[in-house]
Amino acid sequence: MAANRSSTADRRARIEQMRRAEQARERRNRVITISVSALVVAGLVGFGGYVLNKENKEQEQRQAAAKAPITDEKSWDAKKLGRNHVTKPVTYPMKPPVGGDHDQVWLNCDRNVYKKPVPERNAVHSLEHGAVWVTYNDKAPAGEVRKLEEKVGKTSYSFMSPVKEQAGAIMLSAWGKQVTVDGADDPRVDAFFTKYVQGPQTPEPGAACTNGLDAQ
Repeated sequence: MAANRSSTADRRARIEQMRRAEQARERRNRVITISVSALVVAGLVGFGGYVLNKENKEQEQRQAAAKAPITDEKSWDAKKLGRNHVTKPVTYPMKPPVGGDHDQVWLNCDRNVYKKPVPERNAVHSLEHGAVWVTYNDKAPAGEVRKLEEKVGKTSYSFMSPVKEQAGAIMLSAWGKQVTVDGADDPRVDAFFTKYVQGPQTPEPGAACTNGLDAQ
């Protein structure tokens, strides 16, 4: 009888020991879970703050670029540039043109890269809608042209085509604005895009850049 009582007591002691060990494990797991959760939350908050600060800084840089003058940029009085829809040929005073009377159908300008010359009258209509037109002639290095094609391919309200007769190897045009750049990495390229893609010079902001003329 005494042996049975001793055995029962031993089992109870072992059970109690196992219970206490299990409770200790549960407490450790809770502490670990809470600690990991706190670290995850802190990391997310920190990352979110980093992303927000980065976006704010990039936005400030874009705003600064939009306000800063662009070196050697040429401008024409927008009020003196015609905006009539015509069907007859138009002789523009600059090459490529930056505004004036134009065809009633715009050239598709939603990241369109044209390998051949495009109709000027349709391209001018695209500028009226706030597009930036990237042009190049035979003097432009092929590598620079490819880089610009990649940029245009990622930017709505922009298009690109060759213009053999233009004075500069690489030129950017918007309504009433134009600049000749040294290459794709010229900082004026990003500045021009930032400033004039749907910029304040746009006579018809928000107008369509698709469902127009596809010069391909």
